[in-house]
Amino acid sequence: MNRPTQWIILGLFFSIITISCKKNIPSDNDDIWKWKKKLVGSNRPYLDILPNNSIIEWSNIAYEAVGGAAENPLLASRSHAMVHIAIHDALNAIVPVYEHYTYNGSSPFADPFAAVASAAHTVLKALWPDHATTLDAKLAESLANISDGSAKTMGIALGIASANAILALRAGDGSDQNPISDVPPSTVPGVYVAVPPNNFQFGVFWATMQLFSLETHDQFRSAPPPSLTSATYTRDFNEVKLVGELNSTARTTDQSAYAAWWFEFADIGWNRIARIRATSERIGLYATARMFALLNMALADGYTSFLNDKYFYNFWRPYTAIRAAATDGNNNTSPDADWEPLLPTPPIPDYPSGHCVLANASATVLAYFFGPHAPFAMTSTTAVPAGAVRSFDTFKEAADENADSRVMVGIHFRFACVAGQKMGDEIGKWTVHNHLEPLH
Repeated sequence: MNRPTQWIILGLFFSIITISCKKNIPSDNDDIWKWKKKLVGSNRPYLDILPNNSIIEWSNIAYEAVGGAAENPLLASRSHAMVHIAIHDALNAIVPVYEHYTYNGSSPFADPFAAVASAAHTVLKALWPDHATTLDAKLAESLANISDGSAKTMGIALGIASANAILALRAGDGSDQNPISDVPPSTVPGVYVAVPPNNFQFGVFWATMQLFSLETHDQFRSAPPPSLTSATYTRDFNEVKLVGELNSTARTTDQSAYAAWWFEFADIGWNRIARIRATSERIGLYATARMFALLNMALADGYTSFLNDKYFYNFWRPYTAIRAAATDGNNNTSPDADWEPLLPTPPIPDYPSGHCVLANASATVLAYFFGPHAPFAMTSTTAVPAGAVRSFDTFKEAADENADSRVMVGIHFRFACVAGQKMGDEIGKWTVHNHLEPLH
């Protein structure tokens, strides 16, 4: 029996299992997770016995293609979402397990591993043509492990078709605009102005970028930031002034360490976490494809949503607020004309914290797939010292430390982090419950 025939039989058997077990699925979330683990780990035939290493490999290839640690995070998040949507749709054109996103063709005898590699390669080469030679070599490596024949040929064609569908959908979305623009000058207390070393603002146009998951750009609009004379503002002003200062003696060694550790672009770190968990958990090819697609849809729309909020509220950064505190009308805040944050302030307004939006959206998606308790350890591209490893028991623990790091590094008020975490939770929940749903 050839491999394509085996896959079809497995797909049919999976459908029978799903239908026969459907009435016995528990309603409690924790019980559902245990039921999933039992089913996947049992000896019964299950569609997702196919290994997921090809998707993990192409996630790494995508990371390098979009610029690695020096990426433009807006273009990178868009690219990752498109790559993984193409992979997901290609696989589900072979055996339909989950809803498709844009490509709805059918190729039941295609080789799934050829489809994965071809889909990712086609998207990346179209978006990052300067890396064509490297991408072509990576594709050749992936395809070299697959026996020649009609299944391989159909898999390659399927990957190209799925990739072209998402490329067509996103063509002309305006993502190629210049992300740098001038910051309007202002002397109004609370209004964002440029913060050294940057004299520009970043990504204003991305606030209305075409969405992957959400219905509107302001779907999860944050409540307004606190007034400058409120107790919340006073508390959070004095906190970041104390612990976020460049040479703060109130910040512990560990707080300084995780402040730097979490400073890397969020889409880099959370895709790395996804690769680690997908590898250690050994989830199957289809679940991995769906997980990466939903994760990166949430990340891409997270960037758009928080920029929409940031430029809607246009709230000043701690650097400006602390130096100009004499103008804020608050007798419980005092200025420091020489105050500097631990690390440079990104060239975008303060509220809400984008890093917190992205972390909580990612943590929500990953917890949906891997359960509430999913330990992992890793390093970061901004770790000090380089290669330093941090460990976490849950995704929520990681997201909470990420949020705290933005205060410790001196670039956010805590209320901006709280608002960002809330928005991220909402984006993550919306994405997993409204896209790529199981068909059975």
